[in-house]
Amino acid sequence: MKGSRDFIEWLGQDMSLKIFMCLEDPSDLVRTSAVSSSWRQFVIANALCKKLCLRKFPEASSFARVVEIKNTAESVSTSTRDDSAKSACLEREHRVYASLSRVLTTSTVENCISGAICASSTDNYPEESIKNTLEPSDRVDHRASYWSSKGERNPSAGETLIYKLASNLCLITELHVHPFQAYFQFGFPIYSAKAVRFQIGHPRVPPKIESDERDELLDFQNFADEKFVWTYKSPEFPMVQDNCLQKFKLPEPVLSIGGVLKVELLGRTQTQEMDGLYYICINHVQVVGSPLSPAFDVEMIDERGKCTLKYHPGSICKSSTSEVESHRFIESIRTWEQIILNTFRGAGPMIIDDNDSDYEYLD
Repeated sequence: MKGSRDFIEWLGQDMSLKIFMCLEDPSDLVRTSAVSSSWRQFVIANALCKKLCLRKFPEASSFARVVEIKNTAESVSTSTRDDSAKSACLEREHRVYASLSRVLTTSTVENCISGAICASSTDNYPEESIKNTLEPSDRVDHRASYWSSKGERNPSAGETLIYKLASNLCLITELHVHPFQAYFQFGFPIYSAKAVRFQIGHPRVPPKIESDERDELLDFQNFADEKFVWTYKSPEFPMVQDNCLQKFKLPEPVLSIGGVLKVELLGRTQTQEMDGLYYICINHVQVVGSPLSPAFDVEMIDERGKCTLKYHPGSICKSSTSEVESHRFIESIRTWEQIILNTFRGAGPMIIDDNDSDYEYLD
């Protein structure tokens, strides 16, 4: 390798940075950092894993700092003028954001709702509670299972349902809402909304009571939207007056920070025969996505949404097969880097024998 040069030295800082930033897959960026010590230092010093994560998931800009937790000991990134401390901070952020990006792009999807918090109104509590929307069936224990709003004369009146998610950090891709069909009323009316919109946020003040108690208190006609800060609002999706699970895909996957979801039901389509009022009734609500716990968690700092990202590296399981494939890929990158460098040096092409660690050059 005598006389060879790294392309970062040839191209310079700015051009090299533009080339590295063309990588879209976080795994490619991590693999690139394994090519050589100089490439690794370049990736870390320029916080490329963090930049890529922010580019793909802008919500991550809410992370004011990162904490890496190992064996209950916390390592916190802080600003300092000490070069060694800055280097350790950059190394830490590289590990955390590289792992976060990997989890965000490889996690399996599931229903991310863990519980119901409150509804803007409930017609008959607790028989028609928002908690009924957690069950996919419209009948539970031989009785109807659904949430119902109070009746309104104005068909434009909306309603709101608020849920807690399975994790303070969730990657959400789509949401499902199933209007309720009153099979026990004449004509089997479907009490759908005209449209639906979703918001994501966090509690304005962290709750000091147990979640089950909080659910009971808020669900019992004690709705207070101002208790939450909403950081994301989806487009408005039209609903159809049909007895089916209606699916609404978000324009882009959203990183939910704070663990709270609001379902806005906009407008009413169906009146009840006995009183002539408009109602909205929902059978089931689902949130499709990936909870990031226990590997990642957040601790809210202020009402603006700034928070601390907590990383538990021991919580991410790595399969032996993935590790082997990763090592093979890294070795492949290193091999091809040598091919490229030796080509620039004027050496002939290499014959690569996987069973032999030595390489033979052809004249």
